[in-house]
Amino acid sequence: MPRILIVGGGYAGFYTAWKLEKWLSAKDAEIVVVDPLSYLTYQPFLPEVVGGAVEARHAVVDQRKHLKRARVITAKVTGIDHASKTVDITPEVGEPWKMTYDQIVVTAGSVSRTFPIPGVADEAIGLKTIEEAVAIRDRIVRNFELAANLPAGPARDRLLTFVVVGGGFAGIEVFGEMRSLASALLARYPQLTFEDTHFHLIEAMGRIMPEVSLPTSQWVLKNYAERGANVHLDTQLKDATGGVIQLSTGESFESDVIVWTAGVMASPMLRNTDLPTEERGRLRVKADLRVVTAEGEIVPDAWGAGDVSAVPDLTGKGVGGMCVPNAQHAVRQGKLLAKNIAASLRGEGVKEYRHDSLGAVAGLGLYEGAFQSGRIAVKGFPAWVMHRGYHGLAIPTWERKIRVVGNWVLNFVLGRDMVQLIAREQPRVAFETFASRPKPPAAVVPDADPAAPKRAPRARKKPDVEPELPGAKGVEAPVYANPAPEPEPAKN
Repeated sequence: MPRILIVGGGYAGFYTAWKLEKWLSAKDAEIVVVDPLSYLTYQPFLPEVVGGAVEARHAVVDQRKHLKRARVITAKVTGIDHASKTVDITPEVGEPWKMTYDQIVVTAGSVSRTFPIPGVADEAIGLKTIEEAVAIRDRIVRNFELAANLPAGPARDRLLTFVVVGGGFAGIEVFGEMRSLASALLARYPQLTFEDTHFHLIEAMGRIMPEVSLPTSQWVLKNYAERGANVHLDTQLKDATGGVIQLSTGESFESDVIVWTAGVMASPMLRNTDLPTEERGRLRVKADLRVVTAEGEIVPDAWGAGDVSAVPDLTGKGVGGMCVPNAQHAVRQGKLLAKNIAASLRGEGVKEYRHDSLGAVAGLGLYEGAFQSGRIAVKGFPAWVMHRGYHGLAIPTWERKIRVVGNWVLNFVLGRDMVQLIAREQPRVAFETFASRPKPPAAVVPDADPAAPKRAPRARKKPDVEPELPGAKGVEAPVYANPAPEPEPAKN
């Protein structure tokens, strides 16, 4: 029975395994999914997790719960040797091992792409994982708690200044959710005013959201300006050392929360493989998702999809002729990939991937959104409803759809939950602070010369009467022979 090894359990990998279970029987193939995480992260919901609109655990999909027949291995693939059809698997605990395969599917996804800007690696946080989204939310709420106890001044300004780097969809959406969350928090802290909060989005290009029309992007800029959020266009981040933001325009200010959303790159895992990659480090694939060499020759039994692969965009709308790395493409590529693998095992023909996007929709915070499809643009509350409707249906499995919609309904009735749990980062601190520990044993001083004969201790004569301390009850203080003379009274 052939073994299909899927490297990565994100959108493309999860949907490939999920649909392979539909298209292949248990006797047709063994399906193995290897990923360092045991869940798929639905990244379009990360901004809403930051804003407190979606519970963090509801924005992820449990692989083991929904992949009924696939074998899920929670570990890293640290190398691929397609010549011998083996991969190196490295778990977090235990010894690494090699696994053989018959067909390999590389869907390892992407990671945040950064530049060597001083301070970014030490001070900023990305928005690729659910853990990052939760940390951003907790930090914002915690900063409000701290700032409420401080007088107006530089320390309070730093806590209430929030920066997002990158004006693409991810940056724009999380910027709007952060602004919306901060506005809601102000109602709980009468010591703080709207003017005390400062929001800055930094974009190196002359516009934001290239996926929508220029008028729509300008409307978003106007919307943010009315909400007290500043967008710096044609501006680069030059330095962020110690949280001190230095912009290319010469402007400078301090911030305690810096969110980096300025692009992604293919998983560095591909550096340890003999599969062909292109100049940007992505896997080379054809439109039918089979891996190919630079000369266009098909690499047998190797497939790729999602952010880690350079998939040709047959519509001609992709940047550089390739599909942009987003959830829309990854999900659809995963579904087609499962069909093509099943077809190849049966000796049938494979199909090419082609997707004409129906439009782009973004959430800009509570009750604010923007939608673009061709020349049709929808803004404000209707676009926000469209955003939630689309992603509420797009998240995999009905179980997760129900949980997410339930979040929205409860938030509408009860209000969003704005409690921070930042102590979860060090959960043992409270226990360690008050935990009893055994006393260390008394130190034993060895003799200077172990060979020297030991002398018996000299007995001390016990006095007949125990001395009593001066000043104790019933004991008068001693009278000295030459007491100090008393001072004479002052003369007139």
